[in-house]
Amino acid sequence: MVIDKVALTLAIIGALNWGSVGLFGFDAVAFLFGGQMGVVSRVIYTLVGLAGLWCVTMLFRETEPFESKENA
Repeated sequence: MVIDKVALTLAIIGALNWGSVGLFGFDAVAFLFGGQMGVVSRVIYTLVGLAGLWCVTMLFRETEPFESKENA
């Protein structure tokens, strides 16, 4: 699903940002989009948080095995 890929991408971006905060004290989102309380930064933080919640649902889904093209 497309939404899964978008959510995973946003979650990875958030993880990399938090990694840079933890290792270097540098918040890339705040730097690029006007500080932690900037409107755009807050929207990005919210989207990353929602993406993280969506990724939690991915852990508990039943996945169907891939069908090979030979059987089709």
